[in-house]
Amino acid sequence: MGLGPGDHEVRKLQATGGSTYTLSLPKPWVVEFGLEPRDSLRVDWRPSGALRITPLNERTVRELHAYFDHSRLPDNSLHDHLMGAYISGADVIKISFEQTNHALLARSVRRFLKSTRGFEIVDEQARTMELRCLLNAADMPLHASLNRMYLLVTSLMRDIMNVFEGGDTEFLADAEERESEVDALLYLIERQTRLLLDSHTVASKLNLTRPQALEYANLAKSLERMMDHVHSISRFTMDHPQFVANLGSFPPLEHVPKWLGALKELMINIRTRDSTRIEEARHVLKSTQTALKTYEKTQLHSLTDATDVAHALMFSESVRRLCAYSRDFGEVLLNMKIATEMTLVR
Repeated sequence: MGLGPGDHEVRKLQATGGSTYTLSLPKPWVVEFGLEPRDSLRVDWRPSGALRITPLNERTVRELHAYFDHSRLPDNSLHDHLMGAYISGADVIKISFEQTNHALLARSVRRFLKSTRGFEIVDEQARTMELRCLLNAADMPLHASLNRMYLLVTSLMRDIMNVFEGGDTEFLADAEERESEVDALLYLIERQTRLLLDSHTVASKLNLTRPQALEYANLAKSLERMMDHVHSISRFTMDHPQFVANLGSFPPLEHVPKWLGALKELMINIRTRDSTRIEEARHVLKSTQTALKTYEKTQLHSLTDATDVAHALMFSESVRRLCAYSRDFGEVLLNMKIATEMTLVR
């Protein structure tokens, strides 16, 4: 059986000169990439000690295709399958369906297109549909997506604070869209990470190692979780205007600037990776969590209206969780810093 993707075999070095060693390449691999004698190959000595051999000029365009028969999928699962294909790195998605199910399929596809970046419908027939990704995975740097997620999270929180200070709730009218954009950016980063793990070309263009890409995905997940809580606070603010209007001094809200400042410091350190500043920001977040826990305990024993207590506890818990996810964010930054400082000893 010939060697194929994912297979391995052992080959022996051959000495061809005083200082030269050669290793024969598997013929199926040479044929797969359309290589000929005297073609150039790039050889990378990886930090792990492995050698990576890459054709400099690939003659074939390689695409990942996913196929779905809508009639064979579990009920209401098409969107989940489409998202799975997207995150797994599919370039083309083809769907077959019965004409009677077209309306249901169209809703799932529209939801998928809204939740992702780069996919478009390129062909639609009576019983088939083809979607293709027009965005190259290496076109958008991961740090740019992270920065966009950060701006969406913090801008929504600042708008919430503005409403608590007497501003119009119209500032929060697009909260759903902002949350959806953060979700879409997370899916894009997860897709890019998946492709980067398989493709040296994507890794080279994004200028990231595989471990770095995985840590970027962890940072994105933390920001997405923060947005979930900020969005929850925005919904609460719009749904309970009377509570907001009658609010005087409110400790959980007073702690929000501390969270914003600490998160800003951590975002800066994605590039600078100053462990002192990272730890200082995490210390601020930890002390804020402690203060909020103390506040929540006092509320549980207060004699005020039970509904107001429940609202206050909900708000406080969301701010406390924002601090917790931000501390996780800082921990990932420390992991990234330490990984770059380790040395390999043989």
